[in-house]
Amino acid sequence: MAPIRPRMRRILAAALTLTATAATLVAVTATPAQAATTPGIDVSRYQGTINWTSVRNSGIQFAFIKATEGTSYKDPNFNRNYVAAYNAGVIRGAYHFALPNRSSGAVQARYLASNGGAWSADSRTLPAALDIEYNPYGPSCYGLSQSAMRTWIADFLNTYRARTGRYAVIYTTTNWWSTCTGNWRGPWANHPLWIARWASSPGTLPAGAPFWSFWQYTASGRVPGVSGDVDRNYFNGNRSRLIALANNR
Repeated sequence: MAPIRPRMRRILAAALTLTATAATLVAVTATPAQAATTPGIDVSRYQGTINWTSVRNSGIQFAFIKATEGTSYKDPNFNRNYVAAYNAGVIRGAYHFALPNRSSGAVQARYLASNGGAWSADSRTLPAALDIEYNPYGPSCYGLSQSAMRTWIADFLNTYRARTGRYAVIYTTTNWWSTCTGNWRGPWANHPLWIARWASSPGTLPAGAPFWSFWQYTASGRVPGVSGDVDRNYFNGNRSRLIALANNR
């Protein structure tokens, strides 16, 4: 099934109004005003054809690129974007839009890893991200209890780790995480947090998260090489630290 990302964006935006990597992965705890941050974007087929050389020349250092959704959808622009970003010098990572009511976490982690979300130590490939947020197709928590949601996420993360040797990044909002997992602290000892909050600061983080590694701060950014709006992000550190995360150091 093709994703309906614009509708999901509206749902996420409404949720965001409700709320104002582990130290071994990225040892940075400062806010953007206090430390160097590295600019990035995240994209899917909705951005159309991207000129990645122009993107890189504009100062963008990294990109998360949609790879998969559920168990049967692969973004039609993923292969082109993933290779072109790498060739342009953009540090890239794949992301998977989770649909926890469609199959187990393990099944979806394997689907991601088999369709572009694997990892290689080449200084330009980040561990893939699990995009877990408000359901654009139905109930916000996909009909799962908090306990069942924690089990699903753990299943995904453990399977991805077993398959690739890496701890997946987790993209979420503080409100969704609180509502749908009951402020579960389990992943934050190892998994980098990619927080979504379209505001002037990342705000309150999910319970137990010591800091954010990535922050999606707007859905209406503009970047040379991309037609129309694009999500803009920061990495909480400089490019050398981003490369270290890419290389699992």
